[in-house]
Amino acid sequence: MKSFVRLRQKVSVNTPLFEITSPDFTTVQKEFYQARSEWELARKEMKRKEDLLHHGVGSQRELEEAANALSIAEHEYENAREAIRVFQTDPDNIKLGQPLIIRSPIAGEIIENDIITGQYITSEGDPVAVVADLSKVWITAQVKEKDIRFIHVDDDMDIYISALPGEPIKGKVFHIEDMVDEDTRSIRVLSICDNREQLLKLGMYATVHFIDKEENTLVIPKKALLQDENHSYVFVRLEENQYIKRPVEVEVNRGGKAIITSGLTSGDVIISEGGYYFK
Repeated sequence: MKSFVRLRQKVSVNTPLFEITSPDFTTVQKEFYQARSEWELARKEMKRKEDLLHHGVGSQRELEEAANALSIAEHEYENAREAIRVFQTDPDNIKLGQPLIIRSPIAGEIIENDIITGQYITSEGDPVAVVADLSKVWITAQVKEKDIRFIHVDDDMDIYISALPGEPIKGKVFHIEDMVDEDTRSIRVLSICDNREQLLKLGMYATVHFIDKEENTLVIPKKALLQDENHSYVFVRLEENQYIKRPVEVEVNRGGKAIITSGLTSGDVIISEGGYYFK
């Protein structure tokens, strides 16, 4: 029947968006007025029974029946009031036959507006208006299985957008999904990113760099690692001119360095290069 908004308009919670004629809302209004009328009659009947009993011309049984009827009427009236509130309407300021005003459930802005006066809409149809708060947006990253162990909730991340060269946009890891996408063999990582300047647009492609939390690790030269059929190992000095072959677990090799997760402790002296001559 009527539209109150335009595209890109800022709205608050409960801002009126548009007005419609709704048979469901009209039915709820009628049930509300009927329930209120029955509640008021039950109150008057209760008062009358109390007066009759007070003057000795009524019975206790009639008073109890009136009290029971009032309790039922109050319950039905309260249910009717709640049914009105479902439509985001104040039951204390309603007029029979008034149209239904659809209000914004969140604060944000109108990013889609297909409201046309006179159109017929149903609850199963497509939205006629979309409200979104774009001050923060979701970034979805596809991470390969082998790399997912390096990513943690609340890790910082740098987001690079080809349309916005220069400094990266900052974000944080919000959620790591528990299932692997069978088509891409990757795991979705959801991130929340500040977008108060609205530089990020819905549907953009981005390159994400995850920044792991700092931690103390054992790092040795990659050349110190040797390999047999089952595992990696290094030669550790026991005493002067005496060395022992010790298996180690390697987390990652990068830039000529290897991160060791087990097998060595801080202070161990190892053969850093040429260990294969000990074989």
